[in-house]
Amino acid sequence: MSQKRQHVMIKGTKDGFILKLDDQCSYDVLKEEMVEKLSVQYNSIEEHAVKAKIEVGNRFLTEDQKEELKEIVHRQKSLIVEEIYSNVITVEESNQLIREREMSSLTGIVRSGQVIEVEGDFLLIGDVNPGGMIMAGGNIFILGSLKGIAHAGCYGNNDAVIVASQMTPAQLRISTRLNRSPDQDEEPHEMECAFIDENDQIVVDRLQVLRHVRPGMTNFEGGR
Repeated sequence: MSQKRQHVMIKGTKDGFILKLDDQCSYDVLKEEMVEKLSVQYNSIEEHAVKAKIEVGNRFLTEDQKEELKEIVHRQKSLIVEEIYSNVITVEESNQLIREREMSSLTGIVRSGQVIEVEGDFLLIGDVNPGGMIMAGGNIFILGSLKGIAHAGCYGNNDAVIVASQMTPAQLRISTRLNRSPDQDEEPHEMECAFIDENDQIVVDRLQVLRHVRPGMTNFEGGR
């Protein structure tokens, strides 16, 4: 006699529980097995709330279905669903990712009072004058002088960087972090980069360190 296929797998971790849900069965079958397993297993769970994560694989869930699964978990035991992971994204989410990975470019000068905002990376061939500002969801690359404000990763990307030929900004921002430029006696003569370091602070360093602190930015496989 063949063993009944398990559609819900529950794994305990040091941080709580992970519920792995089969993405091939029907949604109703999935719900039924979740209720059954959560009522039979872990009936001696502690009184305080325990975190749980749900992994649904290649199954697409509507917002109502997500809320329904969270309610099933919460209703059966003192489990709080921290997050639901899915390999499937909506068309809107896909389009947003595409926009965030696109490179916008401009040749010219960003003047005082001018604000440039893009969803992805931004390349400026020119200068950012004092009072000018660039905001980008991704990285900012300036082949010129940065004397105004640059805000990279403005939608929350902590890995974003700012690169400039001459880095003398009025202010640097990456994600939610802020760094006011220190007083300098002279302008730098080599390209520099700004990034969030392991101490969660914005630092400015030589461009050469970028390949070490952000190795994922490079995908070129040729050369030596």
